[in-house]
This record gives sequence, C-alpha cells and structure tokens, in this order.
Amino acid sequence: MPIVFHETSNTFHLQNKTLSYVLKVLPHGGIGLLYCGKAIRDRAQFDHLFETAYRGMAVCVFEGDKTYCLDHIKQEFPVPLAGDMRVASIDLKQNNGSRVVDFRYAGHEIFPGKPKLDGLPATYVEDDAEATTLWIHLHDERLSVTATLQYTLYADRPVLTRSVRIHNEGDEVVLDGLSSLNLDLPDADYDLIELTGAWARERSIHVERLRPGLQSIYSLRGHSSSGFNPFLGLKRPETTEAQGEAWGFSLVYSGNFLAQVDVDAYHTARVNIGMHPFTFSWPLRKNESFQSPEAVMVYSEQGTNGMSQAFHSLFRDRLARGVWRDKPRPILLNNWEGTYFDFRERDLVEMAREAKDLGVELFVLDDGWFEGRNTDRTSLGDWRPDRNKLPDGIAGLSNTIHDLGLKFGLWFEPEMVNKRSRLYEAHPDWVLQTPNRHASHGRNQFVLDFSNPDVVDFVFEMMKDILDHANIDYIKWDMNRSLSEVYSLHYPHDEQGTIYHRYILGVYALYERLIERYPNILFESCASGGARFDPGMLYYA
Repeated sequence: MPIVFHETSNTFHLQNKTLSYVLKVLPHGGIGLLYCGKAIRDRAQFDHLFETAYRGMAVCVFEGDKTYCLDHIKQEFPVPLAGDMRVASIDLKQNNGSRVVDFRYAGHEIFPGKPKLDGLPATYVEDDAEATTLWIHLHDERLSVTATLQYTLYADRPVLTRSVRIHNEGDEVVLDGLSSLNLDLPDADYDLIELTGAWARERSIHVERLRPGLQSIYSLRGHSSSGFNPFLGLKRPETTEAQGEAWGFSLVYSGNFLAQVDVDAYHTARVNIGMHPFTFSWPLRKNESFQSPEAVMVYSEQGTNGMSQAFHSLFRDRLARGVWRDKPRPILLNNWEGTYFDFRERDLVEMAREAKDLGVELFVLDDGWFEGRNTDRTSLGDWRPDRNKLPDGIAGLSNTIHDLGLKFGLWFEPEMVNKRSRLYEAHPDWVLQTPNRHASHGRNQFVLDFSNPDVVDFVFEMMKDILDHANIDYIKWDMNRSLSEVYSLHYPHDEQGTIYHRYILGVYALYERLIERYPNILFESCASGGARFDPGMLYYA
C-alpha cells in the first residue's frame, strides 16, 4: 500500500518509489512529521526520528517536562498561541475573542483515488490506481470544529498534494487564515527559488540563501499576478540542474496567495503556502465548511530539472483537462495588431484568407466586435455584435471563416465593464466598489463583482447567447487589470472579508459552466500576458 497506518505506533507512512513522508500522532494529539525525503523502507515504528529538546525560554506542553516544546517539534498543522512561536497554519477567531485552538487526532481514512475539491481546481486521476488519499481528522472538542488534512500521494510521481477542510458543528467562528500546506524541515541549508517579474517580463528565476526570519512571496492583486507566481522551491546549495536534492511547492489557485519560509534561531525551516490572510475573514456558521486550495509538493533527487519535469508532467497530464489536453494547439492569427478597433468584415475575411495561404489554422477576432466598441473607453460588458462592422453578426463571420477552411475564435473580457455601457447603466451596483469611496480604474475598466452569483449568471447568459448561435472553436479570455476597492454591495459588512476568494470562485464557476456546455472550445487565458498564469487557471484554460 502506498499509504500505511501502523496502529501500534500511530504512524502513517506515505511512500512510493521516490518519496517517503512519515507522520505520527503526537502525545498532545497533534500530527507530527518524522521524515520527508528520499524513499525509505517501511517499518512498524519510526519513533527514533521523533525529536524533543530543551531550549531556553521554551514554552512546554506538559507540566514537569521541559523538552516537549512545540516551538521545536516538527508539525503538520501548527496552531497559534500554544507555545509554537513560528508561523501557524490556521487563525480561527471565536466568539469570546480567543484564537487559541486545540486540534487533536480524531481518526483517519485511507482510500484509492483522489476526490474533487468542491468549487476549486485540483489535480486529478483517471484511474484510482494512480494515487492513494489520506484524510486525517483533527477535532477541537470545545469548539466542535474539525480540520481534515487531505493528502494524496501519486503512485508513479514524486508528488504529494495537500489541502485542508474546516467544518464547524458549533457556534459561529471566523476563519482569518488557513494554509494549504505546512512542511517543517530539520535544517535550513537551502537556497530559495522564486519566480519574480512584472508585466512583459514574467517569471524570472531568482535564487537566494535561506536566512533567519521570514522570506516570502505573495500577491494582493486579486489574481496570482505577473509579479510573483504561486510557487517556491528549495534546493541544496550544491544542487544543480541535473543532480542534488530539491523541493518544489505550488498552489493550485488564481487569487491572493502567500508562500513563505520561516527560519528560526536554531536553523530549522518551516515552509508554508496558501491563500493570503490579509483582509481574508470567512464566517463559519453551524454546519458550514471551508475548503482550502490544493498545494502540490514535489521532491527531486535529480536536481531542479527533476523537480521541473515532475511539475510539467503532472500539470500537463493531470491538471489540464478536456478534449484539447493532448492535442497540438492550432497555429493562429489574431487580428488585433493588424486592425485594432478599425475594421469591417471584409477586412477580416481578407486577412483570414491570406493567413490560410500561409498555413494558419485558426483566425481569432479580438476586441472591437460589439456595439459601440471603437475605443477602450466604452461598451465593455455589452456583448452584442456591432452590425455596422459585422452585418451578419458573429454567426455570419464564423461561418465565412469556416468556409475558408479555418477555425474561428473570439475575444471576451467577461470580468470587466466600462462606465459608458448599458450594463453599467443598468447595474452600477455590480461593480466592485467601496461605498462613499473613490473607485479606481485600470485601462478605463472597472471590475464586475464576480462574488455575486447574479453577475456570474448574467455574464454566462450573455456569452451563451453568442456561443449558441455561432460556430466558435476558441475563446480568448482577457483580464487586463488588478482588483481594487474590493467591496461587494451584494454582501453584508461582516462578509466583506470573503470577497477576494468569492470573486475567484465566481470566475471558476463561470469557466466550469462554459466548459460543461461547450466541451470542444479551446479557452485561452490571456491576462496581460502573465497576470493569471497559475496552476489554478491551467485547470480551465
């Protein structure tokens, strides 16, 4: 079995040909990490790997024992304010104002395969034999709250995925922070790899030594961003592209994130990755749950290239999906730089005809095809064909392009709106905006409130009206500005801390509905080049 539970020692061993991950139920009830790294032989107990130590100024769990210190013990789900002074995995505010929690082992489940995550993208399997899943249930008896640590180990990949589900069966609590993955390493002798950049120079590799304190990357733009990608890596100083030890951590999520490494004074490292806690505040009422995004961890003994290839293979084969997953992409021509907003149907047809002669396979009509859209200051959100430019609408043009022997693609920017538009005039309350505050624009655009299900329904119906009546093979989905003044008029004041995450869930929901209805369409995620190029988006586009 890839995942074994040894009842006599309360030990879990997650193992495949390349990776071992050994967990133990600790004396105080939490889950400890005994080993992670190169595959090792299974045994009935690994207690010799459990380390305690006396440290000056330590806060200890058990009276009379000066060595059982959570600030030293390697843990899977570290909690705040209980003696561990490092970065925690959860921040749960209770009615009395306390944030102290006591999650203790309450059982586990081991089963083949990998279940989906509700409303979130995630890696998957096509056969249950590909992976084994472990759920470890931790329960806070006083709060009646359960935290389920969800692990999936792939059988033939050096990959372990991890997410957390919180379920409340007691009085309302407020989730102010939740990490998807925590990894406590026994030392900090690593180089940190991050992918920094900006618009038009995304994802440059940056490497620096780990040092005491926190080193982090993040996005607070409402999307993953071209500044930092939701990935970080660790490699030994001597590790090269082809040999040596390396770890990679990636978050399957398209919103605000925080990835960090906490190095303490004793030269141990804690890796932590998940949604960014800044402004995040999620009320959990009785019988409600919250699911964290999935984090993917890769281990390599074949250098950073081995780590890269493991991610590439997994994301290409078990994150991307649909009929286009394994097909070569068509060679396309997009009309934008050729015409900008100034075109008529005859111009497009002539461009497509010449493109066909050059071997192009797909013609994509970009911005400017809908009513009133002659500049970027107007009409965004009004998805009705401009009959002055396209006398027979999108349906007529798409048929003509297909008659030339080409596939046809169409541009949308469904998350945005101009103030000069019918949509904004009818629903000014559908824009993300803080009451009685100035609303900033980006490229003359304002952000539709995708946390509001009514907005998502409306946009879906507008897109459906176009797609149902035209012969469309490809959608270019643009997203050309970050989120600001994030406040939803649809929700009460005590739920404004949910809006960033609800927004991304709304984007995912729209993608899911479109993919289900139009499974043969190829979606391109075009977000200012690389502003939303993340594993979460690879699940859809």
